Amino acid sequence: MAFGQAAFRGYHPDLASGDLWGVILINPSAPTGIATVASVTIELDLPPGVEITGYERHQDGHGFGVRWPLPERCRCERCGHEDRAHIEFKTSPQAIRDLDVWGQPSFWIYQAPFHRCARCDYRQHLIPPFKRKDTAYTYRFEQFVLRSLIGSTAEDVARRLGISAETVERIVENQLAEERQVDLQRVITDIGLDELSLKKRHRLYVTLMTDLSDPARPQILAVARGKDTAAAQKCLDLLSEEQRQQVRTHRVDMGSAYPAACAERLTNSRAVTDRFHVAKKFNEAVDALRKK
Repeated sequence: MAFGQAAFRGYHPDLASGDLWGVILINPSAPTGIATVASVTIELDLPPGVEITGYERHQDGHGFGVRWPLPERCRCERCGHEDRAHIEFKTSPQAIRDLDVWGQPSFWIYQAPFHRCARCDYRQHLIPPFKRKDTAYTYRFEQFVLRSLIGSTAEDVARRLGISAETVERIVENQLAEERQVDLQRVITDIGLDELSLKKRHRLYVTLMTDLSDPARPQILAVARGKDTAAAQKCLDLLSEEQRQQVRTHRVDMGSAYPAACAERLTNSRAVTDRFHVAKKFNEAVDALRKK
């Protein structure tokens, strides 16, 4: 049984590694009953400015205390009065779902801050930089859910992650409503275009474009409604002409409308068929024969 502090190190890909360290004390089952000390390192990608303050077990997973810089001035959403920020905190901690750690869910835990207007006494919640308003999960958890939907259903993803299918569909809708822009300085050499399918009665098809330049860190670039050539073109058009010329390979669903869009927009790129799409077509053929 673990007790004490957890060892961790926070870092962001574009920043220097953090210096946050601690230890996990392990109570061994040895007959002597003498406690031993073990050091465990967990590396976390953190948004700029977000820091880890501590660790605790949370439900059946991991809880990381986090903090971030709060504004010095706030404008009241109700009356429009701008003043020095009068920061207060909710008494109960808030837990936000993040990516899994060691196959277990992890949560970012913090005391939710709010600004109290000096004029009208309105309490205005200050949304953390790692989540959107009225959600209980981080932005990158949303992206992980989207990537998990490739070749899977909302029900399967929900079951694996311990969330509801309605939450999965809500995440997709939020991603569709988001106005995305691709950094024009970003070098993209490999992309993927995948079709997502949700809802059994009123089918919702979504096209997902992912930067696969670094296979270990796939990055979602665009989400568009539909699965036709127009949807693929809408995603590809978020890239500049220079970026499209830099793309060397693309991975798409075989037999879909995506190859035509890639041939038109990615003139220097060649199609790469990965094992996932081969297995997908094979399973579709087997299912078709079985139904006959």
